[in-house]
Amino acid sequence: MERNVNLIKDLDGTQIVLINDIRFKGKREEWKEVEKYLKEYVGEFYEIEETCEKVFISSDFPDEYTSSENRMKLKGAVAKAKANASQAIPELIQIAINPTYSENVKKKHENDAKYGWYRYDVRFALPVYNDKTGYIERYNIFKAVMLVRHAEDNKKYLYDFLSIKKETSSPLES
Repeated sequence: MERNVNLIKDLDGTQIVLINDIRFKGKREEWKEVEKYLKEYVGEFYEIEETCEKVFISSDFPDEYTSSENRMKLKGAVAKAKANASQAIPELIQIAINPTYSENVKKKHENDAKYGWYRYDVRFALPVYNDKTGYIERYNIFKAVMLVRHAEDNKKYLYDFLSIKKETSSPLES
């Protein structure tokens, strides 16, 4: 799996995952390709730098990421952002900050989220290309919520990325 991803810090020292390639356009027909790509992560685990917690990637993650109600509502730049964020799953887990806990309230998740849910803040940047020159002119920064389920086996599993929003601050100039 080739990836062109870097970690950088903003002026406040907060980490941002810099995704250097636009592999997916976020179009409806491409989500099967995104799901196929995400399957390459299944069985792996990555550590959150801030808390030293391991987050595992289970076989249900690719389908949830690409077919959830949340994803179906996405359009335009935000759909493209979520599709391309799939290239940086290890780094997004690594930089996750500000964990918040909530109990599981849905019967359908009584085993796979028996010990509740954790939400973390993450940020990533995607390039914006100049139509005339084809060169990168800036990066748009997005923030999202990483959702992790705490399962009956006492492991934490990546579930989805929610609330993806483009930041209105100044974009990164290349």
